[in-house]
Amino acid sequence: LFIKNLNWIKKTMSLRPFRDIKRKKTKVINVGDVKIGGNNPIAIQSMTITDTMDTIATVEESIRMIEAGCELVRITAPSKKEAENLQNIKDELRKRGFTTPIVADIHFTPNAAEIAARIVEKVRVNPGNYADKKKFEELEYTDESYIAELNRIKEKFTPLVKICKEHGTAMRIGTNHGSLSDRILSRYGDTPKGMVESAMEFLRICQDENYHDIILSMKASNTRVMVQAYRLLVAEMIKEGMDYPLHLGVTEAGEGEDGRIKSAVGIGTLLADGIGDTIRVSLTEAPEFEIPVAQNLLKHFKGIEQHDSIEKITKNPLHSFDYKKRETNKVLNIGGRNVPIVMADFCLKEKITPASFFALGSNYSVPLDKWHISDMAADYVFVGDHDVDFEVPGTLGIIYNYKKWQEHKKGYPFLTVLEYLEGSYFSDKLNVVYVCLSDLNEKLLARLKTDATAVLMIDTYNENGLAEQRKLFTELMNNGVKTPVIIGRAYGNLSEEQLQLSASSDLGALLLDGLGDGIFIAAENCGSYQSINSLAFGILQASRTRISKTEYISCPSCGRTLFDLQETTAKIRKETDHLKGVKIGIMGCIVNGPGEMADADYGYVGTGKGKITLYKEQTVVEKNIAEEKAVSALIDLIKKHG
Repeated sequence: LFIKNLNWIKKTMSLRPFRDIKRKKTKVINVGDVKIGGNNPIAIQSMTITDTMDTIATVEESIRMIEAGCELVRITAPSKKEAENLQNIKDELRKRGFTTPIVADIHFTPNAAEIAARIVEKVRVNPGNYADKKKFEELEYTDESYIAELNRIKEKFTPLVKICKEHGTAMRIGTNHGSLSDRILSRYGDTPKGMVESAMEFLRICQDENYHDIILSMKASNTRVMVQAYRLLVAEMIKEGMDYPLHLGVTEAGEGEDGRIKSAVGIGTLLADGIGDTIRVSLTEAPEFEIPVAQNLLKHFKGIEQHDSIEKITKNPLHSFDYKKRETNKVLNIGGRNVPIVMADFCLKEKITPASFFALGSNYSVPLDKWHISDMAADYVFVGDHDVDFEVPGTLGIIYNYKKWQEHKKGYPFLTVLEYLEGSYFSDKLNVVYVCLSDLNEKLLARLKTDATAVLMIDTYNENGLAEQRKLFTELMNNGVKTPVIIGRAYGNLSEEQLQLSASSDLGALLLDGLGDGIFIAAENCGSYQSINSLAFGILQASRTRISKTEYISCPSCGRTLFDLQETTAKIRKETDHLKGVKIGIMGCIVNGPGEMADADYGYVGTGKGKITLYKEQTVVEKNIAEEKAVSALIDLIKKHG
């Protein structure tokens, strides 16, 4: 049934998002005086991290968020007392002249939601644990028992719907990948389809009550799962004639560079599809710091709808609702079953010396006369017309412009299409051919089909470069060309953060679609070579296509958090950032903890004030450890398992 449904979606879903950017038209929902959906600008929101019972602290943090540009302020209300105190918070904000809508964040407590819905402009409920069961039990349901459970949920949920309808309160039905109920897991598994169905069940209850002031979200810390879930949700809404606006976010994205890259890969991919009406960038940082990141992410897409025309995709070979890597030939370590490579750009560097390669993850030891290669060492470097007349790391391939390569026959050549089609001498191992969509022609496609040494470096000058490069991939696939492709993008005069957000959106979207055998970021005046190299590996990690470092699934903190998340995350990172491929979940409370760490190897979860519980995968290993001893206990646990 699931496969049949996917096939139906592929036949009926518009291909427009794959060729240009035009936001999917959704209905307009009023959240206080902020309009979400329709032609309204994409709204930015964030969430307080103060104790909700501390009225002044919460108000002052809310004001810092609002002054940074936050358009909706979300505040946790885990119990009745916090829900009741929302009135005091709202009154104090209004007294100080701030009318920004407040969103109450609800998980387990229906009576808290019903109180909050009478006070604030919007409530967020999580269908995975609101009136549903989440005990990590494997349950078997017959059709009859499943329907009976749905009826029980309807009985619990309907009072909130009626209150929201009566008071003009909007609602976000916010599914989290990590907190799907045992009932949903029993029928759909831990899948994007299960996430969609979890929300749709609650949405149908709302529709039965003729209540439609609804916004939907499909959050996950895994960008692949998150993007597939949102796309499936849009397809399901098209199928059922619905047009509710969408709230986008990658949950538990983390901090610093990693958090920004991961958020941009997930949110940026969907914005490029024309999906999304409000966004929240979830960072393990103070909430006011999230706002400029969200603003800069949206800035990347500003004016992009005015791009040069791109021919419509008439035959779509892409997998938009599941992950399937494009099948390619293997050329050295590029393509085939290899992970995507990273190619660095040194063509504009004034001078290349052995020390130049330190920025690319390769370090030379003079006493040992030996290169040391890190897990984030670039695989190739494009040097253009430079001469490299010294010994380089054995794992690093040097790419020269074709004429320079012909002089000394070292490394591998970089060719234009004309040089490739009309040249007389090539490398017998690897030839990198620079191609834009407009370069594709029958002669080139025919040559590529018979050349076991060719790798394409694709580029674009279109304002909507993502769509143009996606179109190029579809042309290769529809013509049966299996030549590996390195995705190239050029940027200039951007801040380091803007480069992270722009490149992650542009490259991450293609990688999530299974496209690309490598990436090449040419960034002039956008930061150091080291930061650009780190960004390239970060994009591959965030898209789950190449793992080169420890992954931290770290929540952004809120009023439920039971310890200092930023300080604790920094401590854990300091001790564990050498553990390539290990996934560590750092959760402030039990609400999403065990679930959001669904694919984490180890978990560190706040379960009481100053108390931490440690997990190995989803199994509790040690309960209620004193916070001051918990990081050491986590390290001991990791060591115990090798």
